Amino acid sequence: MRYEERILQTLLDSYERSRLSRGENEVAVHIAFPITPKTMPIYFDENSLAYEEIHGTAGHLEEMGYTCSVWKGGKKNHILQKIVLCDEKVDEIYRHLGRVPEKQMQQAQLAVLQELKTECSTPVARNFICWLMKRLEQGKTVKEYLNLDDTEGSRRLIRAIHKIETNQKEIYIREFSVQCFGDSKELEKKSGLIGKIFRRFSDDMEDMDNDVILAEYGIYRTPNYVYVKGSGRLRIGTPEAYDIDLRSLRQGIGLSGEDLDGLEWKVDVSVKRIITIENLTTFFRWEEPDSVLIYLGGYHNAVRRKFLQKLYQVFPEAEYFHFGDIDVGGFEIYEDLCRRTGIPFTTYKMGISELEQYEQYTRELTENDRKRMDSLLNSEAYENVWPILRYMKEHGKKLEQESIL
Repeated sequence: MRYEERILQTLLDSYERSRLSRGENEVAVHIAFPITPKTMPIYFDENSLAYEEIHGTAGHLEEMGYTCSVWKGGKKNHILQKIVLCDEKVDEIYRHLGRVPEKQMQQAQLAVLQELKTECSTPVARNFICWLMKRLEQGKTVKEYLNLDDTEGSRRLIRAIHKIETNQKEIYIREFSVQCFGDSKELEKKSGLIGKIFRRFSDDMEDMDNDVILAEYGIYRTPNYVYVKGSGRLRIGTPEAYDIDLRSLRQGIGLSGEDLDGLEWKVDVSVKRIITIENLTTFFRWEEPDSVLIYLGGYHNAVRRKFLQKLYQVFPEAEYFHFGDIDVGGFEIYEDLCRRTGIPFTTYKMGISELEQYEQYTRELTENDRKRMDSLLNSEAYENVWPILRYMKEHGKKLEQESIL
């Protein structure tokens, strides 16, 4: 039985991957299980008794009409070359194995997706559903996202994506997981898959990691803070308000996302520049007169975007700069910042002069760096930084922000 089930299951796997199962074959297709040292090594082991047992299995499958055997040189019971599926017995083989046909599982999934298409109409959920439906209707695999035999799992996953997209309040991951799955740890277990779906089926999240994606929708692993220092005076508090003069705080202050709605900037302190800083070490070390410095932490999230947009409303005449790594990722973060905030940032200390001045600290571009750089050089969104990108490509160099003193 161990050989019989293995052979039949493998034949059905091959059948389901073939055009034959979808009725698309234009010529005769024969599904076979080849007997080779790779597929059945024990058959070629002279010290094993499996040789006769496998022959017996082949004979038994023929008696049931499920397969026919092909023997080397036509000599029956001598050397078995392959076991060929009898197409007309496929349905009977499924029943014999207690296996649900893939086509039947695809139809069940399509029914669930059709139901969810109206219920979950947010952008990522909708794009994901449409992609899945198209693949299933074409008989193609969707196993990187769904288990075909688990329609309830598909339903829970897509509803979770929709619920993430419609979240309207700041909440911690485990709290959201309880609301979404009834289990505080389920979202963390699924965060890799959910992140992959958002990166592929959203319009602008392809370079974000899982936590940043969730933060875009107000879902945080830990309390979300904006770190700020420099010049400026602000007032926070409800019902009681407190004034904070940033000039008196050498390393600044962390503002919780929950406090931003009650924040007011005072205009009685000179603020000429707003500078976002990509890395935390540089944020703590850097000082600029008449400037507000904000730690960005790579890609900004919804809280930091809201904070920046409020600053821009209060200080529209200030200069807005972004200070990050002089590498592909740094310029991608800069472009994302400009596009998603709508603020006309320019790069700060991210030019050719910095690469030349700190040449001893530069690192070689990788092949992946060069591929990504070519993509940026072909995108008009990066036109204002093309000169530095071309210089980096020509000299094969990049520089981390922490190297700039």
